[in-house]
Amino acid sequence: MVVLKGIPFVLSPELLYALAKMGHGDELVLADANFPVSSVCACGPKEIRADGLGIPQLLGAVLKLLPLDTYVPSPTVVMELVDSDKEKNLTVPVWDVYSELLEEVGVKTPLEKVERFAFYERSEEGFRCRSNRGNHLSMVT
Repeated sequence: MVVLKGIPFVLSPELLYALAKMGHGDELVLADANFPVSSVCACGPKEIRADGLGIPQLLGAVLKLLPLDTYVPSPTVVMELVDSDKEKNLTVPVWDVYSELLEEVGVKTPLEKVERFAFYERSEEGFRCRSNRGNHLSMVT
């Protein structure tokens, strides 16, 4: 069995292949099981499953290998809360976790928040990695 050194074990060969193919302007969408990946991927990007993993775990592993674009205002995007959730003053603690992971690799810009349906539309252009836990995050390379 051949094993590459330094590759986080949570990254599947399929995801590693997608990361290796990514170039300037490509986006990777890390999304949970509730994300409408089947309809988004029906005529475009490829779904890569990561069952059993949370987005923070995937994000930490991806950031060990993939440099993010430093020429955009924010290389990371999250789906904004819908108005009814904002009215309830809901918080998304995992966004702080994302920010901490990003700071560890030198990303100092805040997460960009994108309206739900605009996020879906933007996701139609990117690579997909679907987890069964976590919140949606898009990253620009």
